[in-house]
Amino acid sequence: MIIKVLGSGCANCQNLERNTREALAQTGLEATIEKVTDYPAIMRYNIMRTPALVIDEKVVVKGRVPTVAAIAELLTAATS
Repeated sequence: MIIKVLGSGCANCQNLERNTREALAQTGLEATIEKVTDYPAIMRYNIMRTPALVIDEKVVVKGRVPTVAAIAELLTAATS
């Protein structure tokens, strides 16, 4: 599984990455996490607000920081 955190590196982007890492640890899933800060690359995902979370090239969250539990649910659903 490849997970991308899209954003400029702001506090919300950092919080999203931290929550995602914690959710991965809680679920026991393995994934590669990439931080994407390049605006042209971010725009290819057709999002208008960051941070955003992409799981295996599918945008699952944009413009907010979900809880660890919510991210864990998204990760589990992505593996089904």
